[in-house]
Amino acid sequence: MKVITLGELMLRLAPEGYTRFVQAEKYGATYGGGEANVAVSLANYGVDAAFVSKLPSHEIGQAAVNSLRKFGVDTSKIVRGGARVGIYYLEKGASQRASKVIYDRAGSAFALSKTEEYDWNAIFEGVDWFHFTGITPALGANVAELTEEACKAAKAKGVKISCDLNYRNKLWTKAEARETMTKLMKYVDVRISNEEDAHDVFGITAEDTDVTSGKLNKAAYESVARQLKDKFGFQYVAITLRTSLSANDNKWAGMLYDGEKAYFSKEYLMHIVDRVGGGDSFGGGLIYALLNGYDCQNAIEFAVAASCLKHSIEGDYNMVSVDEVKKLAGGDASGRVQR
Repeated sequence: MKVITLGELMLRLAPEGYTRFVQAEKYGATYGGGEANVAVSLANYGVDAAFVSKLPSHEIGQAAVNSLRKFGVDTSKIVRGGARVGIYYLEKGASQRASKVIYDRAGSAFALSKTEEYDWNAIFEGVDWFHFTGITPALGANVAELTEEACKAAKAKGVKISCDLNYRNKLWTKAEARETMTKLMKYVDVRISNEEDAHDVFGITAEDTDVTSGKLNKAAYESVARQLKDKFGFQYVAITLRTSLSANDNKWAGMLYDGEKAYFSKEYLMHIVDRVGGGDSFGGGLIYALLNGYDCQNAIEFAVAASCLKHSIEGDYNMVSVDEVKKLAGGDASGRVQR
């Protein structure tokens, strides 16, 4: 099995612990980005996962590449060139104070890249699955074109395509997202999103739900999934369901809809160490499960359990094994020491 993901890998700069930006005197440096996070998850599960992007050839660009290589991600398809690595700053929230992200990614090597820099025919040779997110086309018209060309090439080779909507209002408006993502959805087989994305991008709302109050009407998401499938013809629609009790404590579940039935996972009460990359770890888990022929119920259980574990890990990357995910999905949530 071979999976390709396409997107931007960024330098993540975060104050220590729960220090605020205005307090910080030093920052920890790691790397991450939606599609890169998915590639790392899949590589940790033993999948042949390759990440496609563009990064500078200087030492910071190389450090970014190395952060993927050490987990077994294939970086041979990363274009090298350009002047800068995109950056994002993360302030971790606590209790009722939300986390904050500030982007410094304009003019990055990937944001300025062109579709002709990528040999799509060669990239998708022998590939089974292609994954991208709504963050990538949000980086500019040229990157939206690049994403569409990748989708066309993947579809021409019979590759299954998944997309996590991942709407980011700091990157583009809802109207811009709707226009671009509507064009791209015709290529997509598996649509992934959180409980807000369908409303933000396509105006489809779950009834009797208020994410800011922590009230989710889970059954209403079957209607959302059905509307999305009817509109775009997806094979599967997956939705993560987060009930935010505070920045530190969330309830976490998910739903997978196959056109006939909605399958809901068990719900976890999580105490969060780091929630960035939580949705990406869900996507990685779902792709792994579907590639390996899991039925819908077991697929959504695996994806949600994988993501639940990610919330306990510092950094963007989900560094867990298939066995650890299966243990949690099977009901062992005790957290007892394994000797």
